[in-house]
Amino acid sequence: MGQSQASRFIFLTSVHQVAEKIEALGQFVMKTRRTLKGHGNKVLCVDWCRDKRRIVSSSQDGKVIVWDAYTTNKEHAVTMPCTWVMACAYAPSGCAVACGGLDNKCSVYPLSLDKNENLAAKKKSVAMHTNYLSSCSFTNSDMQILTSSGDGTCALWDVESGQLLQSFHGHSADVLSLNLAPSETGNTFVSGGCDKKANVWDMRSGQNVQSFETHESDINSVKYYPSGDAFATGSDDATCRLYDLRADREVAIYSKESIIFGASSVDFSLSGRLLFAGYNDYTINVWDVLKGTRVAILFGHENRVSTVRVSPDGTAFCSGSWDNTLRIWA
Repeated sequence: MGQSQASRFIFLTSVHQVAEKIEALGQFVMKTRRTLKGHGNKVLCVDWCRDKRRIVSSSQDGKVIVWDAYTTNKEHAVTMPCTWVMACAYAPSGCAVACGGLDNKCSVYPLSLDKNENLAAKKKSVAMHTNYLSSCSFTNSDMQILTSSGDGTCALWDVESGQLLQSFHGHSADVLSLNLAPSETGNTFVSGGCDKKANVWDMRSGQNVQSFETHESDINSVKYYPSGDAFATGSDDATCRLYDLRADREVAIYSKESIIFGASSVDFSLSGRLLFAGYNDYTINVWDVLKGTRVAILFGHENRVSTVRVSPDGTAFCSGSWDNTLRIWA
C-alpha cells in the first residue's frame, strides 16, 4: 500500500481520461443464441464449467440444474430442501457442484455420468452460516470452498471434512457477493455487501487488506479484472465502478442519467475491455471499460437480470433472469 506520493498522483486521473486517445470499439452485435427453459421460478445464480460447455443454475424454485449449453439439454437436476437457492458454483474438475441459499448451508453434490443416479443421496453439507448463503466459489481445487453470507461474514471451508479453515470479518451488514483473484495473482478475494463496501481479503491470514467505499447503496456483485490488478462492482445505486488495487482507489464509474435501476451482476470479457452488467430494468448493458462508454444494450429478458457470467473461453456469456430463463449470448 505504501506508494510514493508521485505515483499516487499519476493515478488521480481516471481511466477514461487516460484512454482518450485509444480507438473506440466498433459496432458489435450480440444476440441470444440459446434460451434455457426449465426453472419454475426466478433464476438467481449461474456458473460455467471449465469445459466451456456445461452450466449450473440455481433458482427460487429450489432446483439446481446442470445444462449442456450447446444442446440446451438438462443433464442433472437436484431439488434442494429449501427454495431461494441463491448461490451455485461448478467445481474446477467439473465433477461436482456446490449450492445453497436460505438453508444457510453450502452443499456439494458430486456429478457422475450416470443420468439416473440419485444425487441427493450423495450430498455433502460443507458450510454452515447463521444466515442465508449469498455466494459460493471453489478455490483452485475441489477441496476448498469459499462462501459469503447474510450473516456479514465470508468463510473458507474444507470440502471433505466440512471444517472451517478461515473466517473473514469486516463487513457490517449482509455480504452479497465474492470473487476470487485470478489464480496467478495470489491468495486474495474481494467481497461486496449491503454496507456499500468492497473488501479485499488475504485468504491465508483472514485479514481485510483493502477496503473501498464509494458506492451509495448495496454492492450486489464484485468481479476481478482478468489481470487481477483491479475489480469491478455493480450496485443498487445504478452504477458500476472500477477499483485499482495498486492505486488503492476508484478509477472509473460506468453510469448514465437514463439508467436508474440497480446493477445486479457484472463480469468482464476475456480481454478485460468489456464489462457486461445485468440490471433490474431487464436489460444487459455492455460497457467499454477504458472509455467508460456504453457500447451495447441487450434486450430479451422479460424480468430483472439477476446474473451474468462470461464463458471460460470468452466466446459467449450466460445471463439468468427472474423471467425463469437463462440466455446464452454471442
